Amino acid sequence: MLEQSYGLSYFLKSSKNQSTTDRYVYIRITVDGIPKETSTKRQWDSTRWNQKTEKAIGTKEDARALNSFLETLTNKINNFKTELLNSDTPISSVDLINFVSGNYKKRNTVLEEFQEHNDEIESLIESGEYSKGTHDRYITARAHVKQFIEYKYKKSDLSFGALNYSFVKDYDLFLKTVRKCSNNTSLKYISNFKKIVLRAVAKEYIPKDPFKLFTGKKTKIKKKPLTRAELKRLESKTFTSKRLEVVRDIFVFQCYTGLSYIDAYQLTWDYIKEGDDGCMWIMSNRQKSKSNTDIPLLPKAMEIIAKYSNDPICIQKGTVLPARSNQKMNEYLKEIATLCEINDTLSTHKARRTFASTVTLNNGVSIHVVKEMLGHYSVKQTEEYAITEQATISREMEILKGKLSNNSSLENIDTKSILTQLQQELEQLKNFGKESDNDSFLLRCMAFDAMLNKAKLTMS
Repeated sequence: MLEQSYGLSYFLKSSKNQSTTDRYVYIRITVDGIPKETSTKRQWDSTRWNQKTEKAIGTKEDARALNSFLETLTNKINNFKTELLNSDTPISSVDLINFVSGNYKKRNTVLEEFQEHNDEIESLIESGEYSKGTHDRYITARAHVKQFIEYKYKKSDLSFGALNYSFVKDYDLFLKTVRKCSNNTSLKYISNFKKIVLRAVAKEYIPKDPFKLFTGKKTKIKKKPLTRAELKRLESKTFTSKRLEVVRDIFVFQCYTGLSYIDAYQLTWDYIKEGDDGCMWIMSNRQKSKSNTDIPLLPKAMEIIAKYSNDPICIQKGTVLPARSNQKMNEYLKEIATLCEINDTLSTHKARRTFASTVTLNNGVSIHVVKEMLGHYSVKQTEEYAITEQATISREMEILKGKLSNNSSLENIDTKSILTQLQQELEQLKNFGKESDNDSFLLRCMAFDAMLNKAKLTMS
């Protein structure tokens, strides 16, 4: 790949507080406007240097030796540059300077860097920094990039210098057409790949992010939770299959705790603790975000915990619930949805949404409290889970109707008439106070006070 501009020059550079005329000979290489320099480890008298020709002055042996060295170095750099061009490796000032100083390392290609990244993630699974699911996702992302390079460029790999805006646009189209990915799924795979590209930028394989101008917009999908009626129907359903009953119970447990599948799967008795209020809580860290989650156990969740306290699988695994694999759970939930006449796809994640919307927010729990229980970092995340039921909308509208009705009643009050009545009552009080007993006078004062408050309310 040809560079847009290239320059190589030699100059003398003095160290700080240097009193002699001896200077170090430096080399500066500029590629596409990016300069890098390093010392040649040679010293020369500045009075015997011609900066215009960038050579030592004179025909003495030492001058001829330095000039020969610089010429040889220039030839070596040009030969190395030609090698990079022949191997379709992008030219950069960093690589050329590293070659001069003996620190050059062959750059990874796109798929090599992707594999190196994936290997790093795999090595960190055991320590808990990454999950196996994250590693699997990046394996798939790399496979898609590999397939695209073969499909589009008819090559087994590419250098990072070959990446540009057209690459990412074509890759986006490839994912949507050839791979049949949805818009949001395509953007996820592009985001996975962009992480690898930014690694290349950080390692100075390429000067800037070639995907910077690509802006994909996510399609907003309204993922509905279970309604109250559907949740109750699911809870009360009697199954002839023990397998489906267990899966239903774990799903309902998630609906009343908000735990994700992996957190429910890994839940042990160590995380069931008594809170400051004397009630039982789940106090743990989320597998995905590592954030703290403190969730008070509702009666239905406690009932399910008690049901499986002596389950052989739970005792063997040391867990609270006899959870299956996520794949099996979702497979059985489809069967359960059919039996319970729920015309929507049941998944383990729908249970978490049901907790957020149907169980908590629609029963008046603050969204900030729900955020903490879900282990979200921001309310914005929680808002995506908050789908308000018709019953809640109806309840809020009834409150609004009452307020509007009160306002309408106040508007119909004749303010002038009230002020006239107040003036008349005040005159009567003056005369009445002279003639009546204390109790009667007190009653008249209370009536006057009520009229005064009514007037104030009208004025406001």
